[in-house]
Amino acid sequence: MPSQLDLDRLLDAAEQLFYERGYQAVGMDALRAASGLSLKRIYALFAGKDAIAVAMLDRRDERWHASLAQRVDRETQPEKRVLAIFDWLSSWLAGEGYRGCAWINAFGELGATSHDVAESVRRHKARLRSYVNALVAEAGASRSADAIFLLVEGCMVTAGISGNADAAEQAKEAARRLLTA
Repeated sequence: MPSQLDLDRLLDAAEQLFYERGYQAVGMDALRAASGLSLKRIYALFAGKDAIAVAMLDRRDERWHASLAQRVDRETQPEKRVLAIFDWLSSWLAGEGYRGCAWINAFGELGATSHDVAESVRRHKARLRSYVNALVAEAGASRSADAIFLLVEGCMVTAGISGNADAAEQAKEAARRLLTA
């Protein structure tokens, strides 16, 4: 079987299991069973579970950002492009099985013990901050960029803990006020 297929099978299994159960609760045997790969093959692909987590987070980052940008790019007016972030988040947060931000979850579980996982999370958050800042600058509200980024982060955390996707709508209204201030 080609290596890319094995890699995809393993990372798909890791993403599902880590997100549903948590990183520390999932052992290599669970990854083996869910992916259908032998432990020997898994270890040929990755040195260990932290390396799998980093690869999974980095792959998820690409899909996550592409999906967000696709929604934002449907808008042409700068203010609406910023607010579209919250429309996308509203849909994402209301999705079945939402358990909070995968990167925040990873950092909470592994950030103190895995430098590589912490760096993967930091890359994702820096990329998101840069994206939000650029959109807010296009809307002529650069001074509000950090506050709007915190609204994005805050609604993800709030929805993950409370189970209430309305956090994105509340954050959107606050962002609207910041953009027009």
